[in-house]
Amino acid sequence: MQFNSHFNQVSQSYLFSTIAKKVAAYSAANPDKTILRLGIGDVTLPLAPAVISAMHAAVDEMGAKETFRGYGPEQGYDFLKEAIQGYYAARGVSLERDEIFVSDGAKSDVGNILDIFADGNTVLVPDPVYPVYVDTNVMAGRKVMYMDANEANGFLPMPDYSVDADVIYLCSPNNPTGAAYTVGQLREWVDYANAKGAVILFDAAYECFVSQPGLARSIFEVEGAKTCAIEFCSFSKTAGFTGTRCGYTVVPFALERGGMSANKMWLRRQTTKFNGVAYIVQRGAAAVFGPEGQRQIQANLDYYRANAALIADCMDELGIRYTGGKNSPYIWLKCPGGMDSWKFFDYLLENIQVVGTPGAGFGANGEGFFRLTAFGSREVTAEAVQRLKKLLSR
Repeated sequence: MQFNSHFNQVSQSYLFSTIAKKVAAYSAANPDKTILRLGIGDVTLPLAPAVISAMHAAVDEMGAKETFRGYGPEQGYDFLKEAIQGYYAARGVSLERDEIFVSDGAKSDVGNILDIFADGNTVLVPDPVYPVYVDTNVMAGRKVMYMDANEANGFLPMPDYSVDADVIYLCSPNNPTGAAYTVGQLREWVDYANAKGAVILFDAAYECFVSQPGLARSIFEVEGAKTCAIEFCSFSKTAGFTGTRCGYTVVPFALERGGMSANKMWLRRQTTKFNGVAYIVQRGAAAVFGPEGQRQIQANLDYYRANAALIADCMDELGIRYTGGKNSPYIWLKCPGGMDSWKFFDYLLENIQVVGTPGAGFGANGEGFFRLTAFGSREVTAEAVQRLKKLLSR
C-alpha cells in the first residue's frame, strides 16, 4: 500500500493556517494588544432577515410529518435552481435548470470538478492565484503552468496562442488581486479555449461586487462560452453563507469533449460522491433571490463596498499603488519601501496589530504585494485605516 506521493509536492501548511498560527503566537505574547483582522475573506454581517425567516419556516416543515424532507436531490432542489435561473435571466443569461448544480460551496466544487478531467491534462493558472486551484491539481499529479499576472497587465493576463493548455482557471473579480475582466477580455479567452479545445473553470464567487458597466459578472455573457466553460458561484460572499455553506456550479449541456458530456459526468460524480445541501439551507438560499432578500443583500454588499472605499481612500492618501477596492472586496497593494510581503505582514502585526494576507502566499508574482479585505466590521476597518495612516505616513 502507498499513499499519494503528490501530497509531498504541496505546502504542508495552508496559507491561512500559517497566518492564524502567527497571529495566535503574537496574541499569546501580547495579551494586552487588540488585533484588527483584515486578512481572511470571511464576512462579518449576519444572514439577512429574509434568509433567516425562510430557514425558520423550513425548520418548522422538518418538524411536521406532512412536510418533513429526507434525502433531497444531490444536484439541488428545483425551487433553488429555478431561482438561480431567474437571477441569471435578469442579467440576460439564459440557463437550463439542469445545467445548475447546488453544492456546499465554490471551494469544494473548484476542487471536486477535477474528477471529470483526465490526470494527464495540462492546467493553466494565473500567478498570483487562489492556492486551491494549484494545490488540488498538484495533489492529482497534473502539470501546472502559470500565466503572468502583473502590474503591467493590471493583473489580468490574456491568452497566448503559443501556449497549449487543457484546463484554464480564471477568477473575476479576482482573488487575491481584486482585478476584474471586461466582457471583451473574456471573449478573447473564450475564443482561445474553443480554438484549443480547452475548458475554462471560471470562478465568479465575487460577481456580486461588480458595479462598473462593461465588466463581466458571468462568463456566459460571452457568446460561445457554453461550449468551453464551467462557472462556479457562491452564497458565501453574496449573502454571508460562509458558516451556512451553499454555492452552485453551472455546467452547460453544450460542453462536450471526445463525445463525452461534462454535464452528465458531473451529475454522475455528484450523485456518487455528494449527498446534497440541507433542505433548510437551500430554502434560505432561495430567499436571497426574492425582492426582500435582494434588497437586504444589496444593503449588506453596500456596507462592504463602503469598507473597501475606506481602505482604497487610505491607499490613495498614502500614495500606495493598488488594484481592487472597486468591483471587489479586496485591496491588493504594493508593499511600501520595497518590503517583501511576509516582512510587511510582520511589520503591521508588530507595530499596529493589523492583520492582512502576504501576497507571496498566492504565488511568485505575489511577492512584494499584500491583500486587505473589506469584510471586517465598519469599526474595525475604520480603526485599521487610522493605524495604517499613522504608521505608513512616516
